[in-house]
Amino acid sequence: MALSGPSTARTLFAVRTWLYVLAALVIAMIAVGGATRLTGSGLSITEWKPVTGAIPPLTEQAWVAEFEKYRQIPQYELVNKGMTLGEFKFIYAWEWGHRQLGRLIGLVFFLPLVFFWWRGAIKGRLALTLLGIGALGGLQGAVGWIMVASGLEPGMTAVAPIKLALHLTVASVILACLVWVAAGLRKHEPTEAQIEPRLGAVPAVLACLVLLQIALGGLVAGSKAGFTYNTWPLMDGSVVPPGSVLFSVTPWIENFVDNLALVQFNHRIVAYGIVILALWHVWSVSRRAPASKAGRRARAVAGLAIGQMVLGIATLLLVVPLWAGLLHQVFAMVVLSMAVVHTRVSRDAVA
Repeated sequence: MALSGPSTARTLFAVRTWLYVLAALVIAMIAVGGATRLTGSGLSITEWKPVTGAIPPLTEQAWVAEFEKYRQIPQYELVNKGMTLGEFKFIYAWEWGHRQLGRLIGLVFFLPLVFFWWRGAIKGRLALTLLGIGALGGLQGAVGWIMVASGLEPGMTAVAPIKLALHLTVASVILACLVWVAAGLRKHEPTEAQIEPRLGAVPAVLACLVLLQIALGGLVAGSKAGFTYNTWPLMDGSVVPPGSVLFSVTPWIENFVDNLALVQFNHRIVAYGIVILALWHVWSVSRRAPASKAGRRARAVAGLAIGQMVLGIATLLLVVPLWAGLLHQVFAMVVLSMAVVHTRVSRDAVA
């Protein structure tokens, strides 16, 4: 996707840099969201105030009022009963920071968008695409509140796994869209299309599989499936658990969300599939064009996928310490970004 109308190289660079800065902020947002989840902080703010919520409690009386709201929800009664005000301030800070970062991303998106549009740097299809990404960002805020609200219902002590997975997936789609557009604004060398091999659908399939794996990881995180079956390569003594374990929940469709064994098994299997396909892709590209940029990108995707799988295994074996869980989540975004760049550049180079 190119800029419409004449534009200078400096303007092109500015727009691309802006999009990559946004992508970095989205990754930071996902990291803070992961820390919020792992510290049990996500339900500390029990109301959704998109504007006035930007101001945290400023007086001791305001803090006591916020704490009293938290003491009314099931998580406090069933998990954190007896928590001190100081402990509440700690979990409140994580959730407030997460929401505040979301507001910052909104500003960093819309203010430069208006500026570039006013200057004529963004027009036509590019403008519509960016507006679509902005709308997706607004939807993400609503999805985030729907997720939090699911954890405030009677008997709930955490958010619903399927809604957490949806929240993470939408964030990942926003990241992928930003990277896709930014990568499409790069300047291609005149001879690049002549040396780049046609890669077909494999790069896109890899990117889609990584996105699917992130969604499955959201289910693992939401259901806390990573705290069970903490062995590898076996699960409860076997590579493939018996069907009576994987499909023990009735109706059977609910196993994909509520059965910890199947939730974790699916996450493992898709990881193996991504690594196998990425390695085959490296072999295929290297055989046809060993010195091409496509080959280097394919190796980067494969290397990152292998690194992410190793990190996932370590996170499982260590029973999800905070640092490992966060690193595993953030590194998934790096893998996704590289897979999207590979897909976009490969497509544009042979267009």
